[in-house]
Amino acid sequence: MRYVALLLMLLSAVAAAGANTLAVEAVISPAWVEHASGVREPLAPGLILRDGDRVLTGPGARVLLRMAEGSAVKLGENARLGVDRLTDNASAADRLVSGVLDVVQGAFRFTTRVFGTPRARRDINIRIVTVTAGIRGTDVWGKSSAERDVVCLIEGRVFVQHQEQAFTMQDPLSFFVAGRDGTRQPVATVAPAQLQQWATETEIAPAGGASRRDGPHRVVLAAAVEEAAALALGNRLRADGYPARLRAYRAASGLRYDVHIAGLAGDEDAATLAGALRSAGYAPLR
Repeated sequence: MRYVALLLMLLSAVAAAGANTLAVEAVISPAWVEHASGVREPLAPGLILRDGDRVLTGPGARVLLRMAEGSAVKLGENARLGVDRLTDNASAADRLVSGVLDVVQGAFRFTTRVFGTPRARRDINIRIVTVTAGIRGTDVWGKSSAERDVVCLIEGRVFVQHQEQAFTMQDPLSFFVAGRDGTRQPVATVAPAQLQQWATETEIAPAGGASRRDGPHRVVLAAAVEEAAALALGNRLRADGYPARLRAYRAASGLRYDVHIAGLAGDEDAATLAGALRSAGYAPLR
């Protein structure tokens, strides 16, 4: 029994080490997480991503993910990101966060300049279909499309593997392009205008309609409706990638429900989300 108890303790410690390694900080919907079991749900602030999860974003979407040690992962629209082997030995004196992020499609950015100074070393491999970028402590942007895979080093250092070629990129504002036909371009310097254009593909703009962990505003899509109507609307919104919530309350006519999306930082964000919902065929009340 002692050995069984010890084994359980060790397994629990391993699970806890990676339990909160990657969390959702902010989302411009529509976006989803598809679990290893095949179950899909809308991506919502505060959600913890697990090994085997896949993040999927729709048209116009943006996602901001936060690693426990302080690094950030940003995703653009129509992106596909897989999460694998994430670990964080938070209790160790020499803390190390490691894992693999698979960028199957779309634009991403990995940066240490969003949530303050990171509190650990990193050993993160980002696979961009034909290119693998080894992250140790840096600011890097990349994108995977049907024609090519791009890695752009903004600051720091990144180890790149493409087919049989392996090299280090350490000059700021350098980028590498690998074609899906097997060709590749020499590492070159990116023009500031091009970098700005790339960066906007993964940024959540002010008043962009993002839901955040601590956003105090919400968009209401139904009020004082019966349970069946609330469930039907909520399920439809969630299937479409919007993190809808239901609130039950007592009214003179009995139990009634509101359907809303919470976490908007301000009125402008709420107005932007309401406009996007109208374009998607919904009718927000306020």
